[in-house]
Amino acid sequence: MEEITSVDVGPCPESEYLKPLRVSYNQNGTKKTWDFMQTHDSVSVLIFNTTSHCFVLVKQFRPAVYMCEWERIKKQPPQPADKAEEGAAEEAAAEGAAEAAAPESPQEVQSASEGESSSQFPPASAGVTYELCAGLVDKPDLSLEEIARQEVLEECGYDVPAAKLKRITSYRSGVGVTGAKQTLFYAEVSDDNCVGAGGGEPSEGELIEVVKVPLHEAMTFAYDERIPKTMGVIFSFIWFHNNMSPKYKISTNV
Repeated sequence: MEEITSVDVGPCPESEYLKPLRVSYNQNGTKKTWDFMQTHDSVSVLIFNTTSHCFVLVKQFRPAVYMCEWERIKKQPPQPADKAEEGAAEEAAAEGAAEAAAPESPQEVQSASEGESSSQFPPASAGVTYELCAGLVDKPDLSLEEIARQEVLEECGYDVPAAKLKRITSYRSGVGVTGAKQTLFYAEVSDDNCVGAGGGEPSEGELIEVVKVPLHEAMTFAYDERIPKTMGVIFSFIWFHNNMSPKYKISTNV
């Protein structure tokens, strides 16, 4: 997953997923403009395995996250040798915390550009995040529940009837850029529902690792800033703690 090579950034003249637009409008007599991206809505699923009492998440490399980290590192002023060593130690500790959830050996990113060294880029692990199972709403003939069911099967390997998916809520994500709506579901699974390894759809270029977070470690995981994760993970763990934990009589370690 973390063997990223030949990094090249360029303009995006067209995309089947994103469409950049500019809207002009008057608000209380003031003329304004706003740039935004038109994109698909999405679904996400909090999966809880009742056999092993753990949450099932996915872990994958996100180019947008990686490029943000690259830009952040480029803007940092040069550090004295002693400070650089201290920073490297802190970064190693942070990576170690994330690896505790799913151990993996990060590798340096290599650039295809002439004269550029791989040391100019952060490790590929800088772009890896922990997320809920999720997918785009791009199949108009399917209900949100059916789309969510497909994503659970493809990404995590569990076969769950659409009728068993509990709708938690929906919300707007990326309101400053996309404004797309995401609908969050909850699914209880058992080992009996596991019919495959998951990992996503290779034909769509997906490379996904299935990760399990024990229930008693969930809130520690959610609030650990050293572990890169989406807000959906944090919110859904809190929702579970408030609504479902008493049913299992197991502390979520708040």
